[in-house]
Amino acid sequence: MLGVTFGRPDQWPSQDLIGWSEEFSPALALEAYRCGVFPMPLNPGDPEMGWWSPMKRGILPVEGLHVTRSLRRSAKRYVTTVDTDPDAVLARCADPSRPFGWISERIVAAYRQLHDAGWVHTVEVWTPEGDLVGGLYGVHVGGLFAGESMFHDPERGRDASKVALMRLITQLRPVGVGLLDVQWLTEHLGSLGAYEVPREEYLRKLTAALAYPDLEWMDLGPRTGEELLQRYADGAHAGIRLRGEHRA
Repeated sequence: MLGVTFGRPDQWPSQDLIGWSEEFSPALALEAYRCGVFPMPLNPGDPEMGWWSPMKRGILPVEGLHVTRSLRRSAKRYVTTVDTDPDAVLARCADPSRPFGWISERIVAAYRQLHDAGWVHTVEVWTPEGDLVGGLYGVHVGGLFAGESMFHDPERGRDASKVALMRLITQLRPVGVGLLDVQWLTEHLGSLGAYEVPREEYLRKLTAALAYPDLEWMDLGPRTGEELLQRYADGAHAGIRLRGEHRA
């Protein structure tokens, strides 16, 4: 059931920012996702937290990721893991030198607590030598995975964030997640198959996704690029109907 902590959606303003507060906690952040909302500071370093529900929401179809021949070649260069080094992933995503960086220390602390509680998951992409060159993190609730941030090493991590998405999808399929929220559509995400839906449609999809239980992620250990490609292909050929993709 869609949460109501942030009020009724039909009373939200017709803009992406629906409110702000000085209050912020892991519990409030988690509840926001159940309401179709996510936290992001109004400006880097601001004490006030913005609460956002975009009028046009970006969604990446779990069965629609564009995996090009070039991406397949890149995937063979890496090893991927899940929930192996959340501190490093959060730190790299929060690197203040990144363009448009917005992830503050209190956000890192909150999502680290949510990771410890099992709500946040990370994907790590490594070179064969053991260097972290890409990754992502996000929140799993029922049939929803809300992607928060991803990164790649510009020198040694070509396509590493895309490979992280491939590994993520192989984790989402077994737990029935069909709604992969990417917040706003960007050119980069669009090239991978992401698209926009109106806020109202997103909330309908979210309501359906929240009707399903939170299942435990399994098989989190290392996968070589060849193993990842095989697992990705096996899941795509299975033709499983994903719960979060049920139409309202």
